Amino acid sequence: MSRDDDRHDAAHEALRRVRREGRWWWLQARHARRIWRWAALVAVLLFVSLALLRRPLANWFWNEPQIEQLLDQGDRALAAGRLSAADGSGARESFQAALALDNDRLQARTGLARTGQAALQQAHDALDRGDHVAASAALGLARDLQVPQRDADALAQQLRARDQARAGIGALLGRAEAALQAQRLDGGPDSALPLFQQVLALMPNQLRALEGREDALSDLLQQARTAAEGGDVARAAALVRSARGFDAGHVDLPATQEAVNNALERRQRDGETALRRQKLEAAAAAFAAVLSAVPDDPAAHRGQLQVADAQLMRATRQAGNFRFDEAGQSLQAAEALGASTRALETVQHTIDQARRSQAALTTPAVPRAQRERTLQRLLARLDNAEGAGQFLEPPGRSAYDALREAEGVAPQDPRVRAAAQRLLPASRQCFEDRLRENRVLAAGACLDAWQALGPGSQGVAQARQRLAQRWLAIGSERLGRGDAAFARMALQQAARLGSETGGGDYQSLDRRLRDLESSR
Repeated sequence: MSRDDDRHDAAHEALRRVRREGRWWWLQARHARRIWRWAALVAVLLFVSLALLRRPLANWFWNEPQIEQLLDQGDRALAAGRLSAADGSGARESFQAALALDNDRLQARTGLARTGQAALQQAHDALDRGDHVAASAALGLARDLQVPQRDADALAQQLRARDQARAGIGALLGRAEAALQAQRLDGGPDSALPLFQQVLALMPNQLRALEGREDALSDLLQQARTAAEGGDVARAAALVRSARGFDAGHVDLPATQEAVNNALERRQRDGETALRRQKLEAAAAAFAAVLSAVPDDPAAHRGQLQVADAQLMRATRQAGNFRFDEAGQSLQAAEALGASTRALETVQHTIDQARRSQAALTTPAVPRAQRERTLQRLLARLDNAEGAGQFLEPPGRSAYDALREAEGVAPQDPRVRAAAQRLLPASRQCFEDRLRENRVLAAGACLDAWQALGPGSQGVAQARQRLAQRWLAIGSERLGRGDAAFARMALQQAARLGSETGGGDYQSLDRRLRDLESSR
């Protein structure tokens, strides 16, 4: 029984295994059929896609590297200035080929636009060189590449103007060379240098014009050196300025400028020597010559002011000797040389007082009582003005004016002589007091009175230098507080008083003032 059972169980087990394995194979077959259906569907879709997208894909695989290569080639050609070439290696051809492969490629369009601008610039450069053929070719390329019409038309107009002018260049050269031969170098539109300059403005590299201008400048600078040696510094400086305007780098300019500078120094020394010898007209002429060549020369300007002061002193002496015509001429000379208005008015009052004194000597004597009343009034006015420190100002009511009128009424009166002797030291003391108080304007007025009351008196020259130094010191202090106007006035007053403009204090203040004004 057990055997039969065992066999029966084995049979059932075998049957179950057959069923189980048969179901697996059936399931596998069923799954396999489904997979093949999907695989077939995917294959059909892939085939259709390849059929529809074969051209874009082919372009992507094959054209993209070629486009990039063309763009790089175009950039290199553009950088090298090779804008167009018959063999296709130019920038224009490379960018156009890249655009033909991809009509939407922005880099290719931008490259063509840059090539057009470069062609326009090449046309300008060729025009400046005078190469009209190259300029026309470059302009044609720029138009083909559609540069802005306004820029192309402007360049075309310049080309036409240059073409018209080229016909007259030969005539201009002939006139310029004839002027050079006649040594008409500058000074008018028909001179050699302006004519050569006209040619070079049209054709900057025209060899005949360059050589002619070089010869004309050499001759012009030789004339400048000759004028400098002869003492005509104004003409020499003008010729150097003219030459520098045509060619600032000419080889003869440094030597010529040095010769002119030496001549200017000689004229300055001549003026200083003449001034020391009281040859005022010669001194004025020398300083004027230097200023005509270098209008802002400080030493010549200072010398001119010193000549003006000397002319004022001469006018005062001449008026005291009743030489009124000569005094008027000296006064006019001082005014022409830039003497201050206050100093001119002071000397004019002196001349007027001298005229009244002369008139008093030639008119019948006035009654004694009337003369005494007039004298007492003038002496009282003198005392009041002296007490108020009004030695020279205001004109007409100053102590100096009252003294001159008193001298005209009674020149030998002891009271008038005593007033004159008292007024001179009082003006000196006024100067010292005002200088000690740093009231430089008032000190200047006292100094003018001192100089007017005692022409040639000792100590005036030293007092002028002291006042000039005080002006510079106060000017430096005020400049530190930002008062540039006062500092500028201090420099002017110091120069008028005879301060050395080359001295350290003057130069320091001048430099600081210029630095402050340039920084604003």
